[in-house]
Amino acid sequence: MSSNRLSFVIGAAPPSRLDKAIARDVPEGAALSRTRLARLIADGAVSVDGVVATDPKAKVQTGAVIEVAVAEAEESHILPEDIPLDVVFEDADLIVVNKPADMVVHPAPGSPSGTLVNALMHHCGDDLSGVGGMKRPGIVHRIDKDTSGLLVVAKSDVAHHGLAAQFAAHTVERYYRALVYGVPDANDPRLRGVKGTNFEPGNVLKLTTQLARHKTDRQRQAVLFHGGRHAVTRARVVARYGTPAVLAQVECWLETGRTHQIRVHMAHAGHGLVGDPTYGGRRKLARGALSDAAAAAVAGFDRQALHAAVLGFQHPVTGENMRFEAPLPADFETLLAVLG
Repeated sequence: MSSNRLSFVIGAAPPSRLDKAIARDVPEGAALSRTRLARLIADGAVSVDGVVATDPKAKVQTGAVIEVAVAEAEESHILPEDIPLDVVFEDADLIVVNKPADMVVHPAPGSPSGTLVNALMHHCGDDLSGVGGMKRPGIVHRIDKDTSGLLVVAKSDVAHHGLAAQFAAHTVERYYRALVYGVPDANDPRLRGVKGTNFEPGNVLKLTTQLARHKTDRQRQAVLFHGGRHAVTRARVVARYGTPAVLAQVECWLETGRTHQIRVHMAHAGHGLVGDPTYGGRRKLARGALSDAAAAAVAGFDRQALHAAVLGFQHPVTGENMRFEAPLPADFETLLAVLG
């Protein structure tokens, strides 16, 4: 496998660890994350003043000459497939797509093909990121198979690292539309007793918990208050449906981005998503609250009613602030139209 050699000098007052020092001083254009550099150190691809370094915790001095042998990215084992894409924006560094429901983002056991990555491999050709040593689209965030809406994908290494850093810092703007059972309201005394929930001005429901994989069902996430990963979701009611109101369209936005976060948080609050097969999206509605047609449409909606409607971030190369919106898909629009 051929490789490119990168050489640079450690600047003044370096961090105490080698991996941190070279991550700080490596040229930005190299697009090498600390994780990738640590892997290169372990592989013997990094030398300090001509001596191969294998300990990422080793000390390094100001003025030390660092050489890194970066292998050229291999072709991915994932095969390109000619699958239509709804491209919202594209340039040399990234692509924003409006993913349909029923499409998996990345190949996995049970979904080896027909995924968004397969489609991107065909669409982008050779213009792909080599982060991790493999040429493929840079997936920096995901939405569930049966959730529709906006995703940004890196095409270059620089974009991959820049976008990943923004997601890690929780600076990416993400708004979702969901249809839930019940109406989240600050005047609901039941919600006051649900741990991890409170209301902010404007009748905004805020959910703050830890999330982790369920102990017995590995396909689910579970709400915790010790351990797990910190998760914060906010939601506000956009529209109410039924007499009395038995459903609500809500706008949700994420402070963090965890697996199934909106779905599990809204279910925890007692307002599970319509159609959600994992977190109990099938409920009996008060008789007469909806028309027969509306009740049938709700009962027949066969996926979680969730759409990633807004995505905003800073372009990782140009620095431009970018914001995109995607309209609700046809099945979601039809459901809301029947609800009236």
